[in-house]
Amino acid sequence: MATPKISMTLITFAAEDPGGWQHLIDRVKAADAAGLDRVALSDHVVFGENLDAYGDPKAGGTAGGKQPTGPDGHWLEPLTTIAHLSAVTTNLRFTTNILLAALRRPAVLAKMASTIDVLSGGRLDIGVGVGWQAEEYEASGLDFADRGAELDHTLEVIQTLWREERASVDSPRLRFEGIHQMPKPVQAGGVPIWVSGTVNARSMRRLARFGGGWIPWGPDAADLTTGIAKMREAVSAEGRDPSDIEVVANLPITTDDNGTPDFTASMAGVAELAAAGASDFRAMLRLAPDAPDAEQQIAAMVSAFRAAV
Repeated sequence: MATPKISMTLITFAAEDPGGWQHLIDRVKAADAAGLDRVALSDHVVFGENLDAYGDPKAGGTAGGKQPTGPDGHWLEPLTTIAHLSAVTTNLRFTTNILLAALRRPAVLAKMASTIDVLSGGRLDIGVGVGWQAEEYEASGLDFADRGAELDHTLEVIQTLWREERASVDSPRLRFEGIHQMPKPVQAGGVPIWVSGTVNARSMRRLARFGGGWIPWGPDAADLTTGIAKMREAVSAEGRDPSDIEVVANLPITTDDNGTPDFTASMAGVAELAAAGASDFRAMLRLAPDAPDAEQQIAAMVSAFRAAV
């Protein structure tokens, strides 16, 4: 079982032009210095105007959810952002939550990710999913209804290129033989893939085949202990031993009447979830604007987490 780690969602978007992004650099430096394990970045390539789809589970959204910006919100592309931020940090890991991997051509995505992994010293993970917005697929010339198969194809190609010195793929979507792509990722087997989704046949098949980690969604994230048990049963039915699959757990940060984080109280359920199989506890922490204060906040959260596990 993996040692539990604490991560944090890094806000790389803004409803309006923030006038600069230096605050991101300051925050990841603070997180690195404070001993945080990982930060997660979101992904949107374009927006349409039907943002209500975010709250529709049938489209891949979450019930009652609301898109955090309008269609003209400013969203940084996560992999290029990680490439920049990993250059100003030393130990902090980076991941995507989630990357719409199918919107990128697989061979190019494999090269981008391996380059980041090599230059960062093996500090990259990639969380993937199908997303909720049809317009992103339409703008990329892809069929939204085919998004699951597109994602599976993308993952097959990138892992093949990462793992095989002389790579070959033969599928209805792509065929190549004797293809070489160097350098390979530093991490053995390639950059770890975390698969997002509820416990359903397609996402569990994807997790069993490609995933080193699971990002629960919807009701499975809300009742994580039950979700983990269901995931393990489903993955086992696909012929995969689920014991090495890591799991993301949401970590709400409670505050007192003054809005000050109470990190001890926030960690009350951590040990139980870790025993159930959660390994990456992901916090959404409202950071102080001043970098030294933000570092102190993160350090206090990390310290309380380490004590809890």
